[in-house]
Amino acid sequence: MRIAMWSGPRNLSTAMMYSFGARDDFSVMDEPFYAPFLAVSGNDHPMRDDILAQHETDPEVVARACLAQVQTPHLYMKHMPHHMAEGFPMDWSKTCVNVHLIRHPARVIASYAAKWLDVTFDEIGFERQAMLYDTIGGLVIDSYDIRQNPENALRRLCSALDLPFDPAMLSWSAGPRAEDGVWAAHWYGAVHQSTGFAGPEGPLPKLEGRYAELLEAALPAYEKLAERKL
Repeated sequence: MRIAMWSGPRNLSTAMMYSFGARDDFSVMDEPFYAPFLAVSGNDHPMRDDILAQHETDPEVVARACLAQVQTPHLYMKHMPHHMAEGFPMDWSKTCVNVHLIRHPARVIASYAAKWLDVTFDEIGFERQAMLYDTIGGLVIDSYDIRQNPENALRRLCSALDLPFDPAMLSWSAGPRAEDGVWAAHWYGAVHQSTGFAGPEGPLPKLEGRYAELLEAALPAYEKLAERKL
């Protein structure tokens, strides 16, 4: 089985990658299209030069890597919809079970802004994710539900995937993983300190000014996907 897990940034996506990576029967890939996206977009993200120097930038080569054989029975790929620039190959996704991981945009925007002040509508990815869902379909899960009760949520997901649940998914060793992208040094600090999913989330953060405008713009796409969640 090949799982393509699609999410915007700050969506519990790294913790989910670590969760599946804790299984003996899975290999994982961390945002393989990030470097190609940076190369064609010119976006000045944190650690841009390191990412371009240390990761494959040709989207065709990356697409072939997504189809390559791995040494485990299953492969979990962490992807972001907004990394799929116009013209990037998508045929490889037809071989995958596509899953869309969502999170309320108020939480995403607040979390993203804590790491990178220049938050844009495109970079939080909600519209692109909804468009991708319309194109390729798949399952939808909400990070809120995972945080509320990780075992129940993961059991539901595994059942939908026709995959046995493995209790190993509930915990992992602290620190970085060999599969982490080089960008982990900037973005993965909290998950590197964790050994499992964080507890339930509190009230939605209150956003003001430009961030409140981003929230209003992102809500329709989030709500559309939330209606379809497991």
